[in-house]
Amino acid sequence: MTDPVVVDRPGRSRFEILVDDEVAGRAHYRLHDGVMVFTHTEVEDRFGGRGLGGALARGALDAARARGLRVSPDCPFVKSWIEKHPEYADLL
Repeated sequence: MTDPVVVDRPGRSRFEILVDDEVAGRAHYRLHDGVMVFTHTEVEDRFGGRGLGGALARGALDAARARGLRVSPDCPFVKSWIEKHPEYADLL
């Protein structure tokens, strides 16, 4: 198994985490006035328990930071993840 990779799919308004080139999870978002609003995050059941949700959140938030965007975590998972990782609170 290769290391998971997070990719942005702007045409689909989501980030995907890939495991061996297979989509294991998604973080859906919408862009509005320089803010990336995360609306829903999911990891496929068969990929559960591997920390992929956290890796997906980290990758998506790192991408938002690199693009100079603010973040609005409407998704409960992303909101909770940021609360546990205060180094990302500056994006709010």
